[in-house]
Amino acid sequence: MTKLTRRNLLAAGTALPFASLAAGAARAEAPMKGASFATHRRFMIGDFEVTTILGGTTPRDAPQGIFGMNVSEEEFAAVSRDNFLSTEASQFFFTPTLVNTGSEVVLFDTGLNAAATVAALEGAGYTADQVDVVVLTHMHGDHIGGLMNDGAPTFANARYVTGQMEFDHWAGAENEGFEANVRPLAENMTFLGDGGDVVSGITGMAAFGHTPGHMVYRLDSAGAGLVIFADLANHPVWSLARPDWEVRFDADKEAAAASRRNVLGMINADRIPAIGYHMPFPAVGYVDTGSNGAEFRWVPEAGQLMG
Repeated sequence: MTKLTRRNLLAAGTALPFASLAAGAARAEAPMKGASFATHRRFMIGDFEVTTILGGTTPRDAPQGIFGMNVSEEEFAAVSRDNFLSTEASQFFFTPTLVNTGSEVVLFDTGLNAAATVAALEGAGYTADQVDVVVLTHMHGDHIGGLMNDGAPTFANARYVTGQMEFDHWAGAENEGFEANVRPLAENMTFLGDGGDVVSGITGMAAFGHTPGHMVYRLDSAGAGLVIFADLANHPVWSLARPDWEVRFDADKEAAAASRRNVLGMINADRIPAIGYHMPFPAVGYVDTGSNGAEFRWVPEAGQLMG
């Protein structure tokens, strides 16, 4: 056994700074992990269990080439600066939503591709085979991309629901994505219009403009409500807050602005939560009255739905 002496203590003390330096060097050499996001968020709306899943996220350069195309560079820059946003790039999110009614599992939109969406489902505790109903809010590629997997339906046990007007438009458009992903499933599809029910407690509402038949969906269960507004607004500041700012992806820009104003006004008046497909993940929040030139304000959910 080593005898503890004043000389031993002094020697140990002089070694400590070198040990600290060595430990610091080891920590400094640890690899960076990179940015990360949670991949799902789950909460209750009445008796419905709702799960948002992150199907993907990607940066896009030059956001004014997408949003606010009808306003000046100066106005776009000022609004961006006031909201801590870069005018050089923006981050896009792709968020399908699962609603478990207790008797059926309903999936809203299918993401960019089957692999990413199935992985996100599995990360949230579901499998593709558990999906009973797939609802297509509209038929842009980032919403129908996960319908098929190597030529076979990704959701083998599901039936499909979409708007009649939306289907009819794309059926005559000679669109490659529609032909590959939607047409093969048409015989197993149910078509609805404004006010049509997907299942009890889930109702479709017309919100045309982004596409000719774009629809949003309202959940009502045990006195609670929520709106899945899909691509009604594609950014919390550059689209939702300013309904008249034109979005490149909107087919009918005037109709899209009117739909934004109508649906967002309803969400605001009813004081219910909402999910936006392209809102920053987990894509859940509230719509409040805006200020300083903004008509509306996106308020991210901050624990209100935890209980």
